[in-house]
Amino acid sequence: MFQAVLFDLDGTLLDIELESFLHAYFAALGPVLATVTGPEVSQREALAAVLSGTQAMSDTHPTRTNREVFTERFCQLTGGDLDEPGAIAAIERFYAQKFPELRGSHGPRAGGAAAVLTARASGLATVLATNPIFPLSAIRERMRWAELDASWFEFITSYETSTACKPNSAYYLQIAERLGIDPTACLMVGDDAALDMPAADIGMKTFYVGADPAARADWYGDLSELQFLLLSVAPKG
Repeated sequence: MFQAVLFDLDGTLLDIELESFLHAYFAALGPVLATVTGPEVSQREALAAVLSGTQAMSDTHPTRTNREVFTERFCQLTGGDLDEPGAIAAIERFYAQKFPELRGSHGPRAGGAAAVLTARASGLATVLATNPIFPLSAIRERMRWAELDASWFEFITSYETSTACKPNSAYYLQIAERLGIDPTACLMVGDDAALDMPAADIGMKTFYVGADPAARADWYGDLSELQFLLLSVAPKG
C-alpha cells in the first residue's frame, strides 16, 4: 500500500524535448551570466562554469544545499559573486521575463494533472520530485507549462532546499524523511530510467512512463494506467 507518490516533472508531467530546451535555455542564459562575471570572462567560459556547477551539485554534499554548492563552484571559476544584489536582481529578471519565452511547444503531458489529482483524491501525499538543479522560480514556470498547481503537492524539490540530486539515493531518502513516510510506502513515477528508477535502491516502488524497453521498474505504462494503479492500491477507509 502506498502512502505517497513522487512525480518527476520534465518528460513525465511536462511534455518537453529536453535536449532542445536545454540548448535554448543555455543560449538565453549566457548573456545574463556575462553581466554577473568580470568582462574578462567570456559567455563560453561562464556557461562552462554553469555546467561545472551543475556537476558539482550531483556530488555528495549532505550539509550544503545544491544552490550553495553551485554558487561556490561558479564563483571559483569565474570570479563572479552570485550573492551580490545586482547579480541576484539580474538572475531574477531572467527567470521572470526571459525564461517564460522558452516554453515553445512544451505543454502538459496527457493524463499528468489527472494522475496527480487521482493520487490526492485517494488520500496519498504527493511530491513534485523534479531533479533539483533549477531554482524554484524556474520549476514553477515549467509547472505552469504543464498546467499544474503548486497546491497539489506537499512540496517541490528545488536547488534552494535540496542537498542532493537524482539519482543519488540521498535525494530520495530526504523526500521520504521530509514526508515522515517509510521509503517502502512511496511510489516514484518518472520517464528517465537512469535518474528516476534508482529510487528503488532505497526500497521505493517505481512506475516507468518512458520509452526505454530495458528500463527496470515495478510497473510500466502511461499516466492513465497509473491512475488505475493508484485507485487500486490507495489506503481504504
